Amino acid sequence: MSNNNSISSKSFKTNPIHHHLTHEIIPLDFNSVPKLPDSHTWSTLTNSDPLNNPPESVPVIDLFDPNAISQVRRACERWGIFQVTNHGFPTDLLNEAELQSRRLFSLPSDQKLRAVRSPEGLTGYGLARISSFFPKRMWSEGFSMVGSPAEHARQLWQHDDDNDGRDYFCDVMETYQKVMEGLAEEMVSLMLGSLGLTNKDTKWVKPKKGCGDAQGLLQLNSYPVCPDPTRAMGLAPHTDSSLLTLLYQSNSTSGLQVHREGIGWVPVHPVNGALVVNLGDLMHILSNGRFKSALHRAVVNETHHRVSVAYFYGPPKDVKISPLIQLTDYCHTSLYRPVTWKEYLDTKATHFNRALELIKK
Repeated sequence: MSNNNSISSKSFKTNPIHHHLTHEIIPLDFNSVPKLPDSHTWSTLTNSDPLNNPPESVPVIDLFDPNAISQVRRACERWGIFQVTNHGFPTDLLNEAELQSRRLFSLPSDQKLRAVRSPEGLTGYGLARISSFFPKRMWSEGFSMVGSPAEHARQLWQHDDDNDGRDYFCDVMETYQKVMEGLAEEMVSLMLGSLGLTNKDTKWVKPKKGCGDAQGLLQLNSYPVCPDPTRAMGLAPHTDSSLLTLLYQSNSTSGLQVHREGIGWVPVHPVNGALVVNLGDLMHILSNGRFKSALHRAVVNETHHRVSVAYFYGPPKDVKISPLIQLTDYCHTSLYRPVTWKEYLDTKATHFNRALELIKK
């Protein structure tokens, strides 16, 4: 999608990433509240705290390792999430994306609200789209974009003396999406290749020109310093709806956690220069359940403002995702009916964590 910067918030109604909500909740002005308000107070999280010394940790895979492909398969089957190093993504671009994210979220609240996401919108400033499924609000804010964020950037930085900074913000985010799209394609090919599939089997991942582009959305996430992190939630437990999500988290602060069956919540500690690869529901479907979409959440802390940059990657809008025929046989029948990303998002927007079950055959 990063190859088509003409798509803006005005075209969200036909975009498969569109995740309909009946309303949009305005983020809290986090700097104006000295204590945790009731609207953001969750039940004490102690009982679901991650283990300090879990028996296993989230895999970190060096893509230069000769055994990387087998390590990727094992991580996809057992965890649904892993970190990669030597991924080829420019370190300076990761650093610039974090710097520009912090710059945006440091703006005064009334200035950020100029670019607030509309109730049915795809791009702009706002809360996580899963917010409507939970009775309490989350201690976080976000900014979403598809292609160029120029329209919203003009709303955020309106004065003439902001032009250079505004243009630089747009340049960084557009470049980030283009490079991230290429890495996402490579990661999908690597994952499916670990199951014995060839490029011919997965040619839809990178279709020929004119056949429709893969879809991508870039989400900047902000988790401000919290006065009572033991009773607040940065991002509630959920699985992503994408094929995969590539996440860059600031190296200074931990907050991402993944739920491992039989173990509980396990922290995904930042690794310098690494990217988190998080499998989404569409990859679970495509692999006929062999690969797991990862249930994850984000917690907050009382000393550091944490940011992360997430790139959600999915198939071209008209491609129906279903278990690949090469992965089914008499003993492993196809578990899911074909569905486009938009169709699946519509199901998840209504039924949330029951969506996968509802598209089973």
